[in-house]
Amino acid sequence: MTYSVVGKRLPRIDAPTKATGTAMYAADMSLPGMLTAKILRSPYPHARILRIDASRALKLPGVKAVLTGQDIPRVKYGFTFRFPQFCDEYMLAVDRARYLGEGVAAVAAVDEDTSLEALELIRVDYEELPFVLDPEVAMRRGSPLVHDLAEQNISVHMSHNFGDVQEAFRRADHIREDRFSLQVQAHAPMESHAVLASADPSGKLTLWAAKQSPFRVRYALSRTLELPEGMIRVIRPALGGGFGGKGEMMSLDFCAASLARSTGRPVRIVYSREESLCTTRARHPMIVELKTGVMKDGTLLAQSCRIVSDGGAYMSSGPIATYVAASHLNLPYRLPNYRVDAYRIYTNKQPSGAMRGHGAPQPRFAMECQLDMIAEDLGLDPLELRLRNAIDSGYVAPNGYIVPTSGFKETLHRAALASRWEQRPTQKPNRGMGLAAYTFLCGNSSHLWDTKGAMSSAIVTLQENGTVHLVTGASDIGQGTDTALSQIAAEELGVKLEDVNITAADTELCPLDWGTGGSRVTFQAGNAVRGAAREARRQVLEAAADHLEARPEDLELVDRRVYVKGSPGKGLDLSQAISLAMVQASGAPVIGRGSFNQNAMLPDFGTGMGNMSFAYVFGTQVADVEVDHETGQVYIHKLAVFHDCGFAINPLSVEGQIDGSSIMGAGYALSEELQRRDGTTLNPSLLEYKMPTALDTCEVIGGLVETIDPGGPYGAKEAGEGLMVGSAPAIANAVYQATGVRIKDLPITPEKVLKALEGKNK
Repeated sequence: MTYSVVGKRLPRIDAPTKATGTAMYAADMSLPGMLTAKILRSPYPHARILRIDASRALKLPGVKAVLTGQDIPRVKYGFTFRFPQFCDEYMLAVDRARYLGEGVAAVAAVDEDTSLEALELIRVDYEELPFVLDPEVAMRRGSPLVHDLAEQNISVHMSHNFGDVQEAFRRADHIREDRFSLQVQAHAPMESHAVLASADPSGKLTLWAAKQSPFRVRYALSRTLELPEGMIRVIRPALGGGFGGKGEMMSLDFCAASLARSTGRPVRIVYSREESLCTTRARHPMIVELKTGVMKDGTLLAQSCRIVSDGGAYMSSGPIATYVAASHLNLPYRLPNYRVDAYRIYTNKQPSGAMRGHGAPQPRFAMECQLDMIAEDLGLDPLELRLRNAIDSGYVAPNGYIVPTSGFKETLHRAALASRWEQRPTQKPNRGMGLAAYTFLCGNSSHLWDTKGAMSSAIVTLQENGTVHLVTGASDIGQGTDTALSQIAAEELGVKLEDVNITAADTELCPLDWGTGGSRVTFQAGNAVRGAAREARRQVLEAAADHLEARPEDLELVDRRVYVKGSPGKGLDLSQAISLAMVQASGAPVIGRGSFNQNAMLPDFGTGMGNMSFAYVFGTQVADVEVDHETGQVYIHKLAVFHDCGFAINPLSVEGQIDGSSIMGAGYALSEELQRRDGTTLNPSLLEYKMPTALDTCEVIGGLVETIDPGGPYGAKEAGEGLMVGSAPAIANAVYQATGVRIKDLPITPEKVLKALEGKNK
């Protein structure tokens, strides 16, 4: 089908303000009388707080307030309040500090220098406690407990069993067992965490916050501050990246709001890069032990998986990360028998939380690397092995995942063709080519949240001049969803993209939306916008039909005109049709409302059964690398990435996601790791934390596979998180081809490569 606006490579609507530097971020904002706040942090990984004396700080000229754990309501925070067992964190430490850098007090003063000076004047008496940093050690009986009620420091345990795994292993021609280790990765968005909070004389709060999910932050603040949600407004200004790290309420949001209420003055908190890297959330480090049984032709029979995840000091979104890690090996291959034991363990470290892929990249790395090892054991081509086991549209996984559409096989074929996979054996020495596949979801259910509202809602108002005002609670965090949602509205209403004005991510002006996370915005918010635009379109066409003496279904709405199909001359301008609709409604505006709340339930965490999403995406990546055997350095020459995105609402944005996600995955594979010793982060800046720079990027050949999913708007699916999942195993498999050594723990640093080569040559 031919469209006018969707499916077109249109520039982002926020590009001019970002390119000219006029976009306003939370850290750029200020209000008259604004105070600057800073947070005092624990110097110990585990310590009892005996006493906090802030008297000297309060006497310092310019200090307006000090907040400690003794001043806050005794309401523990969790990623969702629907499950009280997942709530284990105060926004300032109350009794114990459980990781080095946890906030214990906050100061609001007239400027940053005064706030920092005041922090030095606060005396905190600590009793140091035994701490535990290794998750496998933490599981042993007798290890120090991070939380007294968590036996063996287990915060989450999921045990799922599908089919008859033992019998399948008995029938297998070949069984392989391997252990893989995945490191802690930081989100490291270019914009650090920031918030500006203001309270009016009635006590009502307004926050301008760098957040992916304003409604979830409002909900969490309401619970922890013990305020009605109607007393809190959260607005997302321009946002410079999140990758999952800005999805939750954090200490700075709570402290800024509390201090604004207590002082009656606006309060701004901007985290330093060190605070952002070391005290917020990070990707879950995981140990993955994988046992796989196959027939001699490569057909998968059974898999047994044990996952130990380092959750850090608090729960955060750990249950979701644990479930995704435990369940996502059910796709994209037919795997009839599957067993998993997944543990998330408390340690005295910075909490782990949601990060791009949210539990999927770690076990996928293990499986895709092991599949290559199995292919080598059996003398099979890794591509052939994957094609033999690849699922098709309509597949139902053993755990209940339902796949409406799958372009997986096509991604395998196209990635192999684009990378010249068949020429792999003829590559130069020290060059290698590796392949990996991936899958991800398109959003999940709102049943995580204590709400009866829709997952996404939208309102479309048609102005008399023919322009469109779109209102959505969805949050664009840099991925271009404001543009995609505006394209959907423009397509339905027959206008140009520039005719659509959007108001987004303001909890007071916009309808409910549960934010950016789980790759849900285009699919869920897009459906809501399309529904709202269609409702407004219906009103216009009904009014125009009376005027044109035609039936509404016989009318076209294209290029800002309404006309009879086949007779473009018999029509009227959209602005005229809008005026007619308003007259028919006694002057009421033309407003369309839409929502999305498809019937998908949160799977049973106990059994693992249930369909987590409405659709699933698939893809294949091929990495072409060269390894310097003298230095151990890995150079990526090319990445071929082919992604089943359903229908691309904006191919230009999807290609941008392919580039960004793949390079982020390359950083995960080769260099990124928060290095810690005794709880202290040793590389707390972007100078030492080795993210890829522009000089480290490679050629990315991106390809879109459009399967047209029946549930997505115009057939669209996800194109963001899933793209990152396949990069690391593809690169690791390529490194093996280039060196003959298999590195099973990330990142693949030059030191590890050289050590492995030395061991091989002995």
